[in-house]
Amino acid sequence: MSEGGRPRARPGRPDDGAADEALDRKSGRAKPIEAAEAAALAANPYVPSGRHMDWDKLRVFHAVAEAGSFTHAGETLNLSQSAVSRQISGLEDSLNVPLFHRHARGLILTEQGELLFHTAKEVFGKLAMAEAMLSENRESPKGPLKITTTVAFGSNWLTPRMNEFVERYPEIAVSLLFDDNELDLSMRQADVAIRMSPPRQPDLVQRHLVTVNFHIYAARSYIERRGQPKTLAELSRHRLIVYGDSPHPPFPQVNWLANLATAAGGAPDIPVMNINNYHAIFRAVQSGIGVAALPDFIARDQTEMVRVLPEVEGPKVQAYFLYPEELRHSKRIAVLRDFLLQKVAQTQF
Repeated sequence: MSEGGRPRARPGRPDDGAADEALDRKSGRAKPIEAAEAAALAANPYVPSGRHMDWDKLRVFHAVAEAGSFTHAGETLNLSQSAVSRQISGLEDSLNVPLFHRHARGLILTEQGELLFHTAKEVFGKLAMAEAMLSENRESPKGPLKITTTVAFGSNWLTPRMNEFVERYPEIAVSLLFDDNELDLSMRQADVAIRMSPPRQPDLVQRHLVTVNFHIYAARSYIERRGQPKTLAELSRHRLIVYGDSPHPPFPQVNWLANLATAAGGAPDIPVMNINNYHAIFRAVQSGIGVAALPDFIARDQTEMVRVLPEVEGPKVQAYFLYPEELRHSKRIAVLRDFLLQKVAQTQF
């Protein structure tokens, strides 16, 4: 969905008045669970009929399933390993099913555990979304904001500009999550994504952010040792550093340089180095290992780098600003979007 487009029609959520209830610990009175969450739990055959799920134990279970061990989950929850283990054992006893296979190397979810984890993940994702929407301040942007993008874009372009953002909006608590794999925004693994390809997830609002240009670069030290290629065919005699095979590359045609060199002069004589991260490719080129295609915003202003075959243009990669439809009216996202648009307008990509 485009940012200016009309929202998609969605199926209505059932409201049968029979949602499960949970007890308020302070008052002892029942309070309704959000209907979608109650339905998700009711659909799980491993939640006993007539019982209420212990939310504390479910929260611990979710953390253990994410971390893969009692120890790491305890660090996240600020609990001891033994306290986490007792919570999980108590949950397993109440459900009368095993949730984990215990191994020396860690924990593996059972079939029942996988089903409960999927349900818990959905529930906690919706709760996080609701919390974010409720914490919005009508007067000024406030609250947590998780931003995910690729390692190269985040490390080399985004991070150096975030000081100005946090100074301008001190009540926004920013978390930067750099990963070349796509995080699931619908499950609130992040609030906002900057990606180098159109979204594959449904129900995301997208805004074109910038067009990123790629060219061929090498370090001066490499050129001094091995010479500078004058044609594409000569690239076959140089060390090429490429992204390599990946089921989820950061953008299409990620290995365009290797394809050009092969088409012009056959396979390179020296084995190609494969690195599945453009920030690391940049550091490899910078150290003099070989020649690579790099985004201009990383390499152009580096004095130790030389642009090779300047007439050869790489693909133009489109970067998008993405966020869930539910956060369309979030002030935190609006100010971040406007800030980024201002900054990309000041940058030569």
